[in-house]
Amino acid sequence: MGRTMRGFARVLQAVTALVFSAGLATAHEVTPAIADLRVEEGQIALDIRLNLEAMVAGIDLDGLRDTDTSGRSADYDELRGLSEAELRPMAATFAEDWLQELSIIAGDRVALEVTEIMIPDPGDTTLPRQSIFLLNGTVPAQAGHLVLHWPAGSGSVVLRQHGVEGAYAGYLQGGETSPPIPLAGGGALQPTEAFMAYVPIGFAHILPKGWDHILFVLGLFFLSPKLRPLLLQVTTFTVAHTATLALGTLGIVTVSPSIVEPLIAASIVYVGIENIFARHLHTSRTLVVFGFGLLHGLGFAAVLGEVGLPDGQFLASLLGFNVGVELGQLAIIALAFLTVGLRYRGSLKYRGRVAIPASVTIAAIGGYWFVERVFL
Repeated sequence: MGRTMRGFARVLQAVTALVFSAGLATAHEVTPAIADLRVEEGQIALDIRLNLEAMVAGIDLDGLRDTDTSGRSADYDELRGLSEAELRPMAATFAEDWLQELSIIAGDRVALEVTEIMIPDPGDTTLPRQSIFLLNGTVPAQAGHLVLHWPAGSGSVVLRQHGVEGAYAGYLQGGETSPPIPLAGGGALQPTEAFMAYVPIGFAHILPKGWDHILFVLGLFFLSPKLRPLLLQVTTFTVAHTATLALGTLGIVTVSPSIVEPLIAASIVYVGIENIFARHLHTSRTLVVFGFGLLHGLGFAAVLGEVGLPDGQFLASLLGFNVGVELGQLAIIALAFLTVGLRYRGSLKYRGRVAIPASVTIAAIGGYWFVERVFL
């Protein structure tokens, strides 16, 4: 009995560490900034939508999944509750220093100034507040290209050019510099470039950011240690979420996140609870996984809608994002297999020591998220 309990505890500890390593909360998830670039009659306009409070708090957003893991999360939470009038002086001070690091080079460095800072009212403080910096500058007359340097510590940014044919669109991490962007257009990514640029975006949405999707995939994994039922479930899930990802991105199917997000949490609860009672994969489980895959695809589409797709490369970018999502899911399965599956493969103790404690944990977290997303 003692050995059994110790084994149970070890597995529960491993699974709990796996699903809790980024924390329960998802409300403070870090999302990319969006920078829209336009050059007309020698004037450059750069509109940047960002999480102002996180930056004012001094949080290093590079590689960060959730602001709760930062040592400055308390300062960040306090700033989120400030009114527009209270936050504006801090925003102006931050912008003055931040613009020393943000640079646009078009032959010479373009002198940028903040013409307006748009700060929404606090609203729901459990959700990130997206403020907008409007920047302007003069481009030298002889310039044909420009490059933008995104400051280190600012997290990732989606950079989008507007007003020209073949507009550039790219994804930069903190501290990175864009390739030369032709002012007259023609800098759009080629299909292969667009595909490769969006693979890491899709992967990052799963690892390390997509903890609700991670838990769902783990729920599929813990039903059975055998390969065939796992592959059938994952394939069904992939086909379903690929369909709604495409339809949602095209705008053919739209469902409010206030509906989709609680249902995604409910899907986690379902697979966790069913794992406790079901020993084998059956047809109804496959159909349910397909239905929940449709929901998760709408969640992916919402994320991709925030990032945006480059003009003329919708299919290549969409495929790249989806491949990134699939690679993230495969990484989850591989991690789960190496953590617990390899040790208990073929063991009669798998259900008691692995599947049931893991599934209880998954269902409990999904239930917490459901309550949070519906009632809190």
